[in-house]
Amino acid sequence: MVKKQGILYLAAISLLFFSLLLAMRFGAVNISIGEIWQALGQEGSKFQLIFYQIRLPRVILGAIMGAGLAMTGAVMQGIFQNPLVDSYTLGMSSGASLGAVLAIITGVSSLIPGISGLSFFAFLGALATLALVYALGNTKGKLASSTLLLAGIVVSYFIAALISVLMLLNKNKIDKIVFWNMGSLAAANWNKVLLAAIVIVPCSFLLYYFWRELNMLSFGEEAAKNLGVNTTKAKAVLLVLSALIVGTVVAIGGTIGFVGLIAPHIVRYFAGVHNKQVLFLSAITGATVLVLADTLGRVLVRPAEIPAGVMTSVIAGPFFIYLLRKQKSPNS
Repeated sequence: MVKKQGILYLAAISLLFFSLLLAMRFGAVNISIGEIWQALGQEGSKFQLIFYQIRLPRVILGAIMGAGLAMTGAVMQGIFQNPLVDSYTLGMSSGASLGAVLAIITGVSSLIPGISGLSFFAFLGALATLALVYALGNTKGKLASSTLLLAGIVVSYFIAALISVLMLLNKNKIDKIVFWNMGSLAAANWNKVLLAAIVIVPCSFLLYYFWRELNMLSFGEEAAKNLGVNTTKAKAVLLVLSALIVGTVVAIGGTIGFVGLIAPHIVRYFAGVHNKQVLFLSAITGATVLVLADTLGRVLVRPAEIPAGVMTSVIAGPFFIYLLRKQKSPNS
């Protein structure tokens, strides 16, 4: 068992390393391994500019955001005991996007010193949407997974309609709003990498800290309470941390969906359902998925590019259909 885990960890980390290397090499301008090495050693060369100021921050940002989204998806699937749940299907990404759009329209730069208005509004939007979906899905004290998923989809559509209305009423800012809705890493820079590292990395570590509680919640909320878990507190902390991650991702790069749906399923297929392994490997896999999706988007139609959020949705569509069919299958 320990040997199998070691092989899985090594394979996941090796695949991430390989995806990072591919992402550093390919884009609007291809950079060979030799040119990357040259960029590391020569000050002022064109390869150093491309590598350090454009390619490297984009790759690192994609890895951090992908890891955070994947861990958020794994945590939500653990809390709600539904394999189709993630921040996107529950409407959190849409809520964060609405918050970001409101910040763009109002021109709020900062409400709290050191925290951008965009980030703050995105976090509030994600948290408020999650609270609304949770309230709609809670029927007579019981939280049915199918009702929760339906509530998330309905709220997402409603928010999408609100964003469309806001776009029509603010045509002078429509380009920027469309950018956030599509989700892209094109505007990556070292300041955004720093913001992602400050928020997403610590929140991801805190999510991992609750792997025992998530394991107990897998037996049901009543069983978890009997095992000594303060389920109300644990769920509140986990959901607020998830909202922070999703809000930060949307504030930095717009709406990037389905990474939290894909990565945990890949991990559970190979590693089982123990959350100590699932959370760690989901972070590695999510980073790999988003980095590869962004790289593919940069290569397919170059010198133009397909936004990362569009690529993850294209990849996730068939995957989502497969999961729905699997749930309906009597042998699943």
